[in-house]
Amino acid sequence: MNYQEIGNHSKVTEFILVGLSSHPTPQSILFWVLMFLYLVTLAGNGMIIFLVGANSQLHTPMYFFLGNLSFLDLLFSTSSVPLTMVNSLHNFPTISYSSCFSQLAIRAFLALAECFLLAIMAYDRFVAISDPLRYKVVMSSRVCLLMALVAWVTALLLTVTPILLFPISFCGHNTVNHFSCEVEAIFKLLCSNTTSLEIMMIACAVISMPLPLICILISYLFILKAVLRIRPTEARFKAFSTCGSHLIVVTIYFGTLIYIYVRPQTKKSQDGDKIVSIFYAAVTPMLNPLIYTLRNKDVKDALRQTICGAKS
Repeated sequence: MNYQEIGNHSKVTEFILVGLSSHPTPQSILFWVLMFLYLVTLAGNGMIIFLVGANSQLHTPMYFFLGNLSFLDLLFSTSSVPLTMVNSLHNFPTISYSSCFSQLAIRAFLALAECFLLAIMAYDRFVAISDPLRYKVVMSSRVCLLMALVAWVTALLLTVTPILLFPISFCGHNTVNHFSCEVEAIFKLLCSNTTSLEIMMIACAVISMPLPLICILISYLFILKAVLRIRPTEARFKAFSTCGSHLIVVTIYFGTLIYIYVRPQTKKSQDGDKIVSIFYAAVTPMLNPLIYTLRNKDVKDALRQTICGAKS
């Protein structure tokens, strides 16, 4: 990305992260809260990845994508939470120019990949419920691998293309009113005309968020139609309950994502943005494995077998 300077302003080589520097007590509280959330995230997502890989009964398309989701959550949390924890121990910590934009790019890539992966998981549930006899044929190992690869590659292209095509300019201001390098916080430092950049950000957000969300909603409309055709009430409830965990994850993830990125950006700093970004970066990756573990009988059975096997 061509990060230009304007006039005689000094070159920006690093950013100062304000965060909660003016509030020492909340800083220490933030560190321990993030420590707890990150450890739970590591344990929960690591457990799901291990169970999916080690337990043969979880070698199905649904759990293959769940393993991908846990891997994404693990990477996403690691890309920002440890750095935020370190920064919370210092007053006005700094981050280099290259590190800041590397963090921005990595987080954008992982967030986009998760959007597409959640859409694929909705399609997987649609096939499993509407056409169970052909499920293993339609969602073969090769197809699942290809779909996951398409999600990762598409996210990479959507991340790299704007970086190469849209240069941005700074005027020497380098104080970021945030815990880490966030798009909305960096946006407030730009002194160039941001109209085209705003249009680009909204266009990318529409492609990467509402479109997968529309695919998810369409999949669930067909799932609902298929479930309503099932006569026994217990079988109907069992069929739809397999989608419950995914629906909860989709609601939390897309709700937070749309609040942060789809709404118009402003130059005015808002402390509420910091809280929402912490929830998005630290809480959501922690909740996903808990939601799937607590609501999923197969995962609980696999965990129980693993624990019993370890004891024996």
